[in-house]
Amino acid sequence: MISYDNIEVTFGDHVAIPDLNLTIEEGEFFTLLGPSGCGKTTALRTLAGFIEPSRGEIYIDGKPATNLPSEKRRVGMVFQNYALFPSMSVGENIAFGLAVKKTKKDETKRLVAEIADQVELTADQLEKNVSELSGGQQQRVAIARALVLKPRILLLDEPLSNLDAKLRVQLREQLKNLQSDLGITTVYVTHDQEEALTMSDRIAVFNKGVVEQVGTPADIYDRSATPFVCTFIGAINTLSDDTLRRLSSGGGSTLDPDGPAYVRLEKVLLRRPAASEGYIHLDGIVEKRSYHGAYSTYVIDSHGSKLRAMVTENGGSPLVEGSAAELYIDPASILQY
Repeated sequence: MISYDNIEVTFGDHVAIPDLNLTIEEGEFFTLLGPSGCGKTTALRTLAGFIEPSRGEIYIDGKPATNLPSEKRRVGMVFQNYALFPSMSVGENIAFGLAVKKTKKDETKRLVAEIADQVELTADQLEKNVSELSGGQQQRVAIARALVLKPRILLLDEPLSNLDAKLRVQLREQLKNLQSDLGITTVYVTHDQEEALTMSDRIAVFNKGVVEQVGTPADIYDRSATPFVCTFIGAINTLSDDTLRRLSSGGGSTLDPDGPAYVRLEKVLLRRPAASEGYIHLDGIVEKRSYHGAYSTYVIDSHGSKLRAMVTENGGSPLVEGSAAELYIDPASILQY
């Protein structure tokens, strides 16, 4: 559906993207993930036609699109700040692209009503000024304006970043459901790892203009390909040399006692698992507990390492700071490079 073929993007002497090769399948919800300044938005805007690459080719449906103007690429774009027109009503904002195409009034009215219903905007809201809407409603207007033109590809650049945390969770579920219902190929840019993991079919993790890994959310999280991906995605423990040696001598024969190693918080168990074969036992002292509602995070001092463990709250008695703790780690869950 979409291919980046040896794409290079430069701004003066700065190489923002040195050599991007990436394929996005039709109907996918594909996320470009990474920290600020990593090249993900540049990659998105290059696909949209707003940035011209200095080398390489972009293909859409197998046809070269690098030299096509934006309006002929059949892409719809939703910006971080929504880019709505404050002097227009909600309906007029949604219909803006149709007006540019000189679509007939009756057809415009039908299309606007149809897409407004899909994004859960009411007829009353269509008559309001966009300034009268909440941030979440304005985001839906921006999506409706992009979708009303029936693009083949929907591009979203950090569309939830200006919303509060609770609304972000609500709207990302609605956005994913909408994308699934429409079956539209979607390329989504975010720096939020939880957003990427919960919404995406596949993820490309960017670092300094280079894609470090492409995979499903489970691939990215459980089978991180590089130390950058491993430490960028979610919370993680870095194992000290001493802890790694203890794990290695305790039965983790596949571990390199001298290589950098990491283990995710939920993989550090504070209770002996029912099927404990293969797990390695470590002693420690509870240094700190942080309560998060559904779970608690403990910091355990174990052989000079500060290991964090995530434990689901199930009504049991919490471990007390200063008390002894037993840790169980499966060597298979350790990420090493």
